[in-house]
Amino acid sequence: MSNKFYVTTPIYYVNDIPHIGHAYTTIAADVLARFYRTRGYEVFFLTGLDEHGQKVQQAASKAGIDPQTHCDRLMPAFKNLWATLNISQDAFIRTTDKSHQAIVQRYLQGLYDKDLIYQAEYTGWYCTFDERFWTEKDVENGQCPDCRRPVEQVSERNYFFRMSRYQQPLIDHIKSHPGFIRPESRRNEVMGFLQKPLEDLSISRPKSRLSWGVELPFDRDCVTYVWFDALVNYLSALEYLAPTTDALKFWPASVHLVGKDILTTHAVYWSTMLMGMERPLPESIFAHGWWTVDGEKMSKSRGNVVDPNAMVEQFGVDAFRYFLLREVPFGQDGDFSHSAFEGRYNAELANDLGNLVSRSLTMLGNFSNGRVPTMDQKSQTDLDRELAKTASDLFPAINRHLGNLEFNRALETIWGLVQLANQYIDKTAPWTLAKDPAQDARLKTVLFHLAEVLRFLTLAVYPFIPNTAEAMRSRLGLTVSFD
Repeated sequence: MSNKFYVTTPIYYVNDIPHIGHAYTTIAADVLARFYRTRGYEVFFLTGLDEHGQKVQQAASKAGIDPQTHCDRLMPAFKNLWATLNISQDAFIRTTDKSHQAIVQRYLQGLYDKDLIYQAEYTGWYCTFDERFWTEKDVENGQCPDCRRPVEQVSERNYFFRMSRYQQPLIDHIKSHPGFIRPESRRNEVMGFLQKPLEDLSISRPKSRLSWGVELPFDRDCVTYVWFDALVNYLSALEYLAPTTDALKFWPASVHLVGKDILTTHAVYWSTMLMGMERPLPESIFAHGWWTVDGEKMSKSRGNVVDPNAMVEQFGVDAFRYFLLREVPFGQDGDFSHSAFEGRYNAELANDLGNLVSRSLTMLGNFSNGRVPTMDQKSQTDLDRELAKTASDLFPAINRHLGNLEFNRALETIWGLVQLANQYIDKTAPWTLAKDPAQDARLKTVLFHLAEVLRFLTLAVYPFIPNTAEAMRSRLGLTVSFD
């Protein structure tokens, strides 16, 4: 088993301020990064921004500023939100970084030199929003099949990557690596997509139409397709942002976390690009679902876009992190509602965990001078053994669930111990034992088990709700390091 773990989010497009969807992916990546650090792995956690392309150029033009200024203005909204959400990224990449652009050009030149990039005339339906071409059979009623916006017919001379050459090798790889695309429903989607002939990929745009991009090293009149530029970030970051002199020490990536809308781009475009570059494919690409709000699609026009900053201000960062990963199985679509948020916040964080910590520490203070007593083996009961076994089974279960990116099931398992410990307090009634000197040995055993459960829970909840874990660690006087 490798002792390295490389997790990435998509690099987010700087066309607007970040919303719940951006937060969801990034929090999930953060949980994985923190979890694997606690297991002693050498972790590299990458996130960042995709700053090139037609949408950025148009937005900047509309605002009367140059594209770089537009990107520089929007970038802090993402960086500040990650700080607010307690995101522990190791690097934050921007595709306008000079180092990144030079690496993109190097890979382009390498593919060109191997005759994997060629020039040809092309006429097709172009979607400005998705910044991609569609064939006649893809377009329905003059609309992009992805975003349902109008497309326009464009004829121009472009450079193409010989993506079709890698259709069968990609199919073979997916078949022989069941965990490569997850969850299984998304894997089936990609295999369905690959049943049709795979066309070569247009990877350039003429500067006369789009000037804001990475210039092709072999044709100064063209810039590269924004997705080619963006996808290379997963490799380029390893060369100039990773804390190592070995450029590809962390490659292949352990997991690319993406939204389901960009699965094909990663599973097909990126995979075939890597094959052309003669690089190993990532170990896993996991496509999660989308969030609706009170059953409706999020949109500015509806006024229902969830602002992560506002949720944190109202409920706290840990409550927001907890809800997003507890409410919905990762990989499925989810619905956000304030009533559901408040319900989990009150029932699970405040009542279950909050009360367990408060009651246990109060009793340790009142009945044991704030110290963990020595357990008396002779006073052990089945209640104690059940609690101890549930605690000892906790980390193997978390390892299994997070290995499958089952964040909600990991939290479910943790809260099973929380609820069992609260029941244990009610059944053992330490406050009654404290009144009878003859029950002193039994009281010490009960308090010992409660302290042990809190110790286990502090480590278990840390990846998900790190502020809460830090507070628990401080109150318990634990000296263990999380990382």
